[in-house]
Amino acid sequence: MRGSRTARGNTLRSVRGAPAIGLPGYDSQVLSIRALSKSYPGPRPRVVLREVSLALGAGEYVAVMGESGVGKSTLLNLIAGLEQPDAGDIELDGVALGPLSDDALTRLRREKMGFVFQAFHVLPYLSVAQNVALPLRLLGHDASLGAARAVTMLDAVGLADRAASMPRELSGGELQRVAIARALVHEPRLVLADEPTGNLDPDSADQVLALLRERIKRGNAAGILVTHSHHAAGTCDRVLVLTPDGLRQPG
Repeated sequence: MRGSRTARGNTLRSVRGAPAIGLPGYDSQVLSIRALSKSYPGPRPRVVLREVSLALGAGEYVAVMGESGVGKSTLLNLIAGLEQPDAGDIELDGVALGPLSDDALTRLRREKMGFVFQAFHVLPYLSVAQNVALPLRLLGHDASLGAARAVTMLDAVGLADRAASMPRELSGGELQRVAIARALVHEPRLVLADEPTGNLDPDSADQVLALLRERIKRGNAAGILVTHSHHAAGTCDRVLVLTPDGLRQPG
């Protein structure tokens, strides 16, 4: 079931009637989540998310932490339109996800979202530059434009000299930088990063975290980093904790 629509004029709500968690100083709202709930059916239905609300502005970068199984990945899937909530509303750049068809959701993801995963998901049979250009090709951009944008983005992440390389020739840290370049090459409005440093050594992790923050800020996107690492969370503007009762401030 798709979430029900909520009037724009209503006050955003979060855990147990508290105001939605937002950060002052970010005036251009990119993501709005209102009273989002999700459960999975079964002999004993499992409630994963309960009335979660969040507002993110352009340039705002937020970490979401929480125990394993509390629903962090489910939250990202709902935001991405890969799953549907039982109740609540999600808007990205003023577009409500609930009424959209599957094809429209796919188009919205391609145009307005960028994804960075723990496992890189770099295609082994494409060169580094071809991997980075892939989002632009899926959007129908000219191949020469995609290639030029890919090289520009690789230069921004310090890998311009590896554009023609194949993924097997790169280290884990370099592959994650490729993934970041691919996530941002089409200038998305929202970046979703799910444990992006989980497979990296500490030095590579620090480089990737700094790069991810810098590119989100420079692109004036909104970003959500899901992580178990307090060190990684510390690179964000603020940290939220997902609990069985919803999102809350730590402490």
